Amino acid sequence: MDISSLTKSTALLIGLSCLGLLSACQKTNEQPKVQHQTVSSQTLVAYPSYQQTQAFSGIVKASNTTAIGFELSGKINQLDVDIGDNVTKGQLLAKLDIQLLQTEQNRLKANLTQNQADLDLALSTLKRSLSLTQKNYISEQQIDELKGQVNRLKATKTQLNAAYAANQLKIQKSDIIAPFKGIISQKYHHVGEVISTGTPIYTLVESNTPQAYIGVPSEIAKTLSLQKPIDIKVGNQHYPAVIEGISGELNPVTRTVEIRFSLPTSSQVMNGEMAYFTHIQHIEKPGYWVPISALSDGIRGLWNIYILTPNNKNTFNVERRDIDILYSNQDQAYIQGPISANQLYIDQGAHKLIPGQKVSITKPEAKQ
Repeated sequence: MDISSLTKSTALLIGLSCLGLLSACQKTNEQPKVQHQTVSSQTLVAYPSYQQTQAFSGIVKASNTTAIGFELSGKINQLDVDIGDNVTKGQLLAKLDIQLLQTEQNRLKANLTQNQADLDLALSTLKRSLSLTQKNYISEQQIDELKGQVNRLKATKTQLNAAYAANQLKIQKSDIIAPFKGIISQKYHHVGEVISTGTPIYTLVESNTPQAYIGVPSEIAKTLSLQKPIDIKVGNQHYPAVIEGISGELNPVTRTVEIRFSLPTSSQVMNGEMAYFTHIQHIEKPGYWVPISALSDGIRGLWNIYILTPNNKNTFNVERRDIDILYSNQDQAYIQGPISANQLYIDQGAHKLIPGQKVSITKPEAKQ
């Protein structure tokens, strides 16, 4: 190879190297394109007030729920109804064994018959003796003794009549009679058991006067009035109820005032079911409704919302604002703070961002 050929090859290699260096330099001078995180946003809408909805729970009770039993002790001889039976006022529900009472009744009848016979004889004797006093055939002392005998027999008769009436009352009270129309909810004893005085045999629940007892805060109780129509929910059903009574004292445990609501007689409810009263209060305070997803925990127990402020490169800066939650429900919160209407805020995913971060946004949607 001659010198001229070598020189040409060297020059070619040097040229290619320069081209490579120039290309590398050009690539180094190009600025990489920055990708900003895209966030979802909405526009703050100001409201002058909000409605606060509060739900309170209570229990359904019949206006009359009574544990009924015998006023006497004895052996149960008959039970005519059972759990779930409907009974009418005056219906016979149960009986005690009254053999001893019947025996006593027969004895008292016999004593009354004997007493009446003795009294009739004493009265006849006294009458004859009084006619003989005019002829001095009988002394005054004998007359007084006969009068005393008649009075004693009359007193004995009064005692026997009282004992007989008490016996009759005991026989009557050996029956349990339904004091009102209702449903048997409990039965505690069986035939043949010996029970003591006042032992409950049944629990009777009045069936045509259901009521709901619900506790509410005192400030709400003060806004309610008797006979005010109220919607009460029991199970999945809503019933038009009326306020029948408002307690005059706070419950020391729950710190609530008990309200008694009267439900329609046709209500398909059961004793002990849960009842719910929803109270809606209109509160005049300016603020903004935002979804719960727009809020994040702050320091010292505060809540935060992230506001978007535009810059000159079609992006937005993230700014954190401390806010107060005035009211919240399952989906939204009504807030106040250093924010204003028509500002953009991040409505979800704020926990993934930091203040000062630049982001881009999807098309914002104003809250209706």
